[in-house]
Amino acid sequence: MALPGQPAVSPCQSCGACCVSFRVDFHPAELAGGAFAWGPGVLPAMTVPVTANIVRMAGTDASPPRCVALAGEIGSAVKCTIYDGRPSPCREFDTEHAACNRARQRCGLPPL
Repeated sequence: MALPGQPAVSPCQSCGACCVSFRVDFHPAELAGGAFAWGPGVLPAMTVPVTANIVRMAGTDASPPRCVALAGEIGSAVKCTIYDGRPSPCREFDTEHAACNRARQRCGLPPL
């Protein structure tokens, strides 16, 4: 619970389980300078090509996976280094999704 006058802290700021659990694929139009990029978009150097119409956040298909844009320690304090320009799969992911608790469980974290 937040103190009066202070914003609530998202559990995502101390979790990061989704960033070490899932591949993140999206259309190249979301890359920096692309027609559908939010904010600055994703730098091409942070992605790997999959097909002509799909790129993937680097590190998300590694074993074990870890998104190249993730900084910090899972379950303690994390942040997305490209939060304002993150791709649509990251924008659409929510703590209400069952996948969130599955990712947390994989990381040894309790459900929300």
